[in-house]
Amino acid sequence: MGTNGSTMLEPLRQGLPPLDPAAVSNAASCALPARYEAVREARQFTRRTLDQWELGYRFDDVCLVVSELVTNALRHALPASAQRMAEQTPPVRLHLMRWTERLVCAVRDPSHDSPVARDSDDFSAESGRGLFLVDSFSDSWGWHPLAGTLSGKVVWALFRLQAGQSAPAGSAD
Repeated sequence: MGTNGSTMLEPLRQGLPPLDPAAVSNAASCALPARYEAVREARQFTRRTLDQWELGYRFDDVCLVVSELVTNALRHALPASAQRMAEQTPPVRLHLMRWTERLVCAVRDPSHDSPVARDSDDFSAESGRGLFLVDSFSDSWGWHPLAGTLSGKVVWALFRLQAGQSAPAGSAD
């Protein structure tokens, strides 16, 4: 029990939805390189983590949202010098946090620009749909600039979980 994830959450506390960081039952995070392979790494990390937490039944939705948030961070939030910067500190970090009935995925990046959902009538357009997908597949999402010594922002998405349930009802067929 105790504070397994709360010190790690300290820099994120400002940017998260109103959930008590001390009540987190599980927390995991991974640093992601400033390369597009980071999206695959983020998906693999998410799968391993949700399997450990017996939340595999939420993997598809969560993974889609994680992919979009990480892609946005890589595409829009990294300065051109990110390759050099990446050697000192990985610029993008994915956090997964679980409360009893909530799962939050949060992606931290070095940009201060707010994430913008672009209006697009062209549904085949690759760019600009990400935040619509995040909005559709998560229960809520938001972002917050980081405070203190950390610069950048956190973009988070929240998923509701069924209490005490590790698989959807009626999935025994």
